[in-house]
Amino acid sequence: MQAKLSVKNVSKIFGDKPEEARALLQKGATKQDILEATGATVGVRDATFDVSEGEIFVIMGLSGSGKSTLVRMLNGLIPATTGSILIDGDDIASASAPHLRRIRREKIAMVFQHFSLFPHWTVAENVAYGLKVKGVDAATRDREAREVLDRVGLAAWADALPSDLSGGMQQRVGIARGLASGPEILLMDEPFGALDPLIRREMQEELIQLQRKMRKTIVFITHDLNEAMMLGDRIAIMKDGAIVQIGTAQEIVTSPADDYVAAFVADIDRGRVFTVEDISLRPAAIQLGRHTATAALKKMEESEAGALHVLDGDRIVGIVTYRDLAAIVARKGENAGTVLEAMREDFPSVDTKSPLADVYEAAGIGLPVAVTDRHDRLVGVVEPKDVLAQLATSRTETNGEAANEPR
Repeated sequence: MQAKLSVKNVSKIFGDKPEEARALLQKGATKQDILEATGATVGVRDATFDVSEGEIFVIMGLSGSGKSTLVRMLNGLIPATTGSILIDGDDIASASAPHLRRIRREKIAMVFQHFSLFPHWTVAENVAYGLKVKGVDAATRDREAREVLDRVGLAAWADALPSDLSGGMQQRVGIARGLASGPEILLMDEPFGALDPLIRREMQEELIQLQRKMRKTIVFITHDLNEAMMLGDRIAIMKDGAIVQIGTAQEIVTSPADDYVAAFVADIDRGRVFTVEDISLRPAAIQLGRHTATAALKKMEESEAGALHVLDGDRIVGIVTYRDLAAIVARKGENAGTVLEAMREDFPSVDTKSPLADVYEAAGIGLPVAVTDRHDRLVGVVEPKDVLAQLATSRTETNGEAANEPR
């Protein structure tokens, strides 16, 4: 399947001697060596990656790593020195100025850190700006702007000025403006970087919820690894203009490419990186009304499970433990007690995408945690002991690999 966005061997060199700097770049010279020899600065060095439709692709790195330069090359704000940037197979790096403007209008929108709102325009007018540039009539763009504002929870503020809004609300306006023109690709350059930590977390969660509904192709820039791990389907880590590793959050944490990446992830909250899917086991379950307590005990012993989840058709309704079943059998005798008599209806459960950090409290009860899909169907089970074991194993592996890297 063709990538929505495909970046191939893209470099950007700033300065008066790009050809000389490019020759040194091809010979493997460092960014500092090139600067000293030519006075030219390497902004991006031979970047190559693909972004699939509907993916959140996060590019992260420290200040000066080249991430903001790279994202501005993706819509032609900064022209590439070398390489190709394909959007649906159309190379914007070699596109004419009119063609590039058309691609920007029809396929790409950008959200900035400092909102870039017109202070004398209403919120709705700011959101409708991209539609105005596209030539949409006033009534239509006002209607569509208000629809998007409703989607981001700001319908009541449509006629307010940006100065009437908090920082978090202004950032929502920026996102709404990016969405209003119906872009296929959304470029987000550290959009939450200027927000307070609590508001920033709320905005991250809101972006995840919006993405579940809209499935946009998003390239998201950040210097915050926790933010990258939370949002990204995949992450590219940059250093000195070059991409040093691309992978999922789990891949980067468990298999860092070098010492630089290992140092980055050393103190990451692994409870937010790994999900219940990483440790979920095949569930042991029985149907409600079909088994006696004695039969349930036998099934539990055969499956070597400490508890069984109880199903009513496809839907999970409770849990029974060995102790509770044994107590029923002891009190009522063989084949007399029922599963229903031993069943607990207050059982811990999480959905398939829950991070392990959200399982700590549920696992603390001491019962297997049910993993359910959006229809409340049982699809797996997490044993409390496996939660800490997974985190401890991943930390040991990461630290061990980092220690064994050549220095």
